[in-house]
Amino acid sequence: MRHNKKFNHLGRTASHRAAMLSNMAVSLIMHKRITTTLAKAKALKKYVEPLITKSKEDTTNSRRVVFSYLQDKHAITELFTTISKAVADRPGGYTRIIKTGFRASDAAPMCFIELVDFDENMAKTAKKAKRTRRSSKKASAPVAEAAEAAEAPAAEAAETAVPAAEEAQE
Repeated sequence: MRHNKKFNHLGRTASHRAAMLSNMAVSLIMHKRITTTLAKAKALKKYVEPLITKSKEDTTNSRRVVFSYLQDKHAITELFTTISKAVADRPGGYTRIIKTGFRASDAAPMCFIELVDFDENMAKTAKKAKRTRRSSKKASAPVAEAAEAAEAPAAEAAETAVPAAEEAQE
């Protein structure tokens, strides 16, 4: 019976699954974003987030614990130097999964998983205005002209009111 065993086995043996998740975690740490299937990304998220939390405390013991999972010196160095400093004030949720559609060959749901604090593209797109399917150029030109026309009489009225107020004070 498999009571209380909720993690996804991903159709692999325990050793194959551990090696695959370790390799995927190293790739995620080194490249900051990888493309994979949705099931693997969800399993990887549960695998790598505790390691990132462990990397916030840079001690010999925490490095050894993380190395026992990843087995890659370069990834450990990257994790404990750049990534741990970037996520130092974040209380969790270090990764983001964004669905990208379905794979053409077998229709598997695909996505990319990325480290949240290292995504320049999402920061750039968040600042852009939202695009609509409506024709914005034709609609905005008359509105802009009408706004300018409405501001002009108000500005002239303000200019005439200022000299009148100055005369009243004298």
